[in-house]
Amino acid sequence: MSSVIAAVSTGNQISAIGILRLTGDGCADIAGKVFALNSGAALRDAPNRKLMLGTLRDKEGRTIDQCMAVYTRAPHTYTGEDTVEFHCHGSPAVLAAGLDALFAAGAVPAKRGEFTKRAFLNGQLDLTQAEAVIDLIEAETADAAANAAGQVGGLLQKKLTPIYNDLTDLCSHFHAVLDYPDEDIADFGLEQYTSMLRNNAKSLYALLQTYGQGRILRQGVTTAIVGKPNVGKSSLLNALAGYDRVIVTEIAGTTRDTVEETVMLGNTRLRLIDTAGIRDTEDRIEAMGVERSKQAVEDADLALFVCDGSQPLTDDDRQVIDVCLESKNAIALINKSDLGNVIVPSDLPFMQVLFVSTKTGQGLDQLSDVVDMMFAKETPCNGSILTNPRQFNAIGRAYQAMLRALQALMLGQTPDAVLIDVEEAMEAMGEVTGATVREDITARIFERFCVGK
Repeated sequence: MSSVIAAVSTGNQISAIGILRLTGDGCADIAGKVFALNSGAALRDAPNRKLMLGTLRDKEGRTIDQCMAVYTRAPHTYTGEDTVEFHCHGSPAVLAAGLDALFAAGAVPAKRGEFTKRAFLNGQLDLTQAEAVIDLIEAETADAAANAAGQVGGLLQKKLTPIYNDLTDLCSHFHAVLDYPDEDIADFGLEQYTSMLRNNAKSLYALLQTYGQGRILRQGVTTAIVGKPNVGKSSLLNALAGYDRVIVTEIAGTTRDTVEETVMLGNTRLRLIDTAGIRDTEDRIEAMGVERSKQAVEDADLALFVCDGSQPLTDDDRQVIDVCLESKNAIALINKSDLGNVIVPSDLPFMQVLFVSTKTGQGLDQLSDVVDMMFAKETPCNGSILTNPRQFNAIGRAYQAMLRALQALMLGQTPDAVLIDVEEAMEAMGEVTGATVREDITARIFERFCVGK
């Protein structure tokens, strides 16, 4: 019999509704010690999946809430075990007192992700679905939520299962020939297995190619705002953030370290990094900031080059331009357009050049449109985009192993040589679905979760 675990599933903030959740064999009996139905019936006899009104008491027996309880019987629950939920008024004090009463009645505190871990161990979710649950909880955009919801629904698992099954069939055939050489077993079918490995490797490669989009979907577009000192970089960050996130003065070099802020610009989430002004300097501290600025551009998905359009370009501007041209994507912003412009787009070696004013907001709508265009979605956000770095690594290893198996098969190597690589591919894929995942990996995965989920 598994222990009964309990937790608050709605956080510790004041809210209209707060939920206490229990799961495990005998959870209805434990819940019944702290909750009495208004009908007088025992909670364990309550109708399945029906909200019932009653009284919740603390461990001293004092009434602390009139709330609803729902008893859902195994196996048709999230965890696959009997589950009880109390839907209380959302006072953190009520929820804490109710939780203490449940512990006094015999429940034990749930660990981080333990409800979802039980769902995985009880076969209610495979590992791709379980990991997608926390992605759904942490989703910051509708696209990220839609992709995570698709994976909770099993779309990624449905892509991987046929490939895994094909490899299983190949392995079983190889083992049969190796173990029973005197039996009348069909030949390996070089052409058939070569085609199967090639097609499945192509499927894994296509999935791996979605990871760039998936990383941005999950983390946002890392965007470095760069320029020489006092051209309006911090003012741009403040304008996009909608508040004074960074101190702005007329003194050059105010920003000496990178400052980060996440904003939604149109339909794209940007992780803005306001950098120190790039220029030659004898100031040791400022020089350290300049080096961090250059590194931020190197690591960024997008560089926003900012210059003062009311002043001619300088050598410091050109030094920044050289840095930005090494970025994966870059947009030039001719700032202070409200003061008049002596710089024109043809002066700047960028594909995208916009006039903006961080003071008036001019040009920021056009910037939004350009960013949306640059990072337009290539694959529908329906669960088919790979966003998880652990899964990306495992599928990458599976893909490489399948390429080695394909090469060995085409070179006519012995079946056991092919089998080694095929089984390595299966093991790597099993780390994604949970078929071969080690206990330490499982524990690390569920440590990402919050208590109560």
